[in-house]
Amino acid sequence: MFFVNSFRKIRSTLALALVLVLCLAGSASVFAQQKDKDSKKKKKAAAEVTDSTASVVPLPDIQQIDYLISDMLGAWQLGDIEKLRKDYADDVSVVNGNWVPPVIGWNTYLAAYQQQRARMQQVRMDRSNTYIRVNGNVSWAGYQWDFAASVDGQPVAFQGHTTLIMEKRDNRWVIVHNHTSLAQQAQQAAPAGTPTPASAPAA
Repeated sequence: MFFVNSFRKIRSTLALALVLVLCLAGSASVFAQQKDKDSKKKKKAAAEVTDSTASVVPLPDIQQIDYLISDMLGAWQLGDIEKLRKDYADDVSVVNGNWVPPVIGWNTYLAAYQQQRARMQQVRMDRSNTYIRVNGNVSWAGYQWDFAASVDGQPVAFQGHTTLIMEKRDNRWVIVHNHTSLAQQAQQAAPAGTPTPASAPAA
């Protein structure tokens, strides 16, 4: 009887020890999982802080505007409407080098540009002597340009000046006015029946 009771006590002690070990192992596993989750949360939070603090420092306004002009001229030469669109305001006004009324609004400008661009191939526009001024949320830039292309199958070349007025809207510079003038230069008369070349580029 004593032996049986001792065996029962040992067995119940072993069972209790086993339950205790299983409980501790389970809680250790839960603790490890929780610790792993906490560690992941901390790493994620640290990465978010790093991402927000390591964000790119914006360029100074003059450099942003210089980039905008390059971007616009590149899009203008390639006929890339989407890129060109982001550089112009909805209410842009455009004056070109010919004796024609100003073009008002992006949609009107786009129609005139597409009509002009459809006649051109091998377009090249080089910019030089750029001058940029910034006054608060308004800026202006003047530059000279040298344009060459094949228009209606005929080679043409123009030189001129452009003045852009830009406004900072929603923390982004956009062109609100584009005034282009042709430089006076002696040009050979076109043979009779040659279509007039596209108007001076407003870019």
